Amino acid sequence: MTDTLQKFMFDDATVRGELVELNHSWQHILEHHDYPLAVQHLLGELSCAAALLCANLKFDGSMIMQIHGDGPVQLLVVECNHELQLRSMAKLAEGAQIADNASVSELFNARSRFVITLDPNNKVPGQQAYQGIVPLEGASIAAIIENYMLQSEQLDTRLWLAADSKVARGMLLQRLPFHGGSATGDSAFQAESAEQAWFRAGMLGNTLKREELLSTDILTLIHRLFWEETLRVFESRHVHFHCSCSREKVGNMLFMLGQAEIDEAIKSLGSLDVNCDFCGKPYHFDAVDCAQLFLPVESKVIPATDNTH
Repeated sequence: MTDTLQKFMFDDATVRGELVELNHSWQHILEHHDYPLAVQHLLGELSCAAALLCANLKFDGSMIMQIHGDGPVQLLVVECNHELQLRSMAKLAEGAQIADNASVSELFNARSRFVITLDPNNKVPGQQAYQGIVPLEGASIAAIIENYMLQSEQLDTRLWLAADSKVARGMLLQRLPFHGGSATGDSAFQAESAEQAWFRAGMLGNTLKREELLSTDILTLIHRLFWEETLRVFESRHVHFHCSCSREKVGNMLFMLGQAEIDEAIKSLGSLDVNCDFCGKPYHFDAVDCAQLFLPVESKVIPATDNTH
C-alpha cells in the first residue's frame, strides 16, 4: 500500500496517531531534481510531516511549511492541502558542497527560521493567511516541528520521520486535551490515566528505528508497535503529488521583478524560460509576452493556449 495516510486512536481517546507513506508522490518530487542525499532526507521528512499535520486541517485550504536560511540549504518548502495534495522543493546555495551525512546544524545557519502558513482558499474580505514563525530549534526535522507545535499550538506532539531515494514514511502521535470532571468524581484518576497513556505511547514510538520505518509498510508498523493496545483504526486516505503552477502565476512572478529588470533580461537573452521549481514544467516568455505583462489589464491579450515548450 503506497501514498497512504492512516489515522488511528487509542481506545481511551487520550492519544491519536497517524502513519504516512509516500512512494509515487515522493518519486514525482525527486524526478526533476538531483538533490544531495542529506537534502533528500530532510525534504522527504518535511513532506511526511506536512501530510501528517494536514490530515487534521479543519478548513478548505493549504498548509505551507518552510525552512529559511543562508547556509548550504537556503530554502525547503512543502505545500499540502486538505485533500492531501502535496508538492515539495529545496533551494541550495550556489556551489554548495553537502556531505551525505550532513546534519541540520551544518545545512542551516543559526539564524534560520521555521515558518508554517495556513492559507484558506475562500478567505473573507480582509482575511489574511495565518503565519507562525519560530527560530530553527532542534537537531532533526521531527524535533523542529515538535518544538513548534509545543510553543505555538500548545500541543504535545511526537514525530518519527525517515526518507531515502525510494520512499518517505512518518508517524505522528499527539496528546489529546483532557477535560476533567465526571459524575463519579474520579477526574484525578482519569487525568493520571491519560498521563500514563501518553507516556506509554511515546515509549512505544521510541522503539521505532529509522531502518524499520523505511523498510516496513504502515499497517505492519501499527501492528508491531501497538499490538498490545486497543486501537480504533480509521479509513485510510491517499496522498497525491499535485503542482498548482500556471502560466499566470509565473507571469505574476515576472511582473513582481519590475519592467526595467525584465526589459534588460529580454535585451540580453531574447526570451525568458522559467521552469517550475516544484514540478519542472517549462514556461516560455518571448519579448511580446513580457511586454504584455506590463500593459493595463484592459489592453492585455489572453493567449489561446499555454505558451510552453
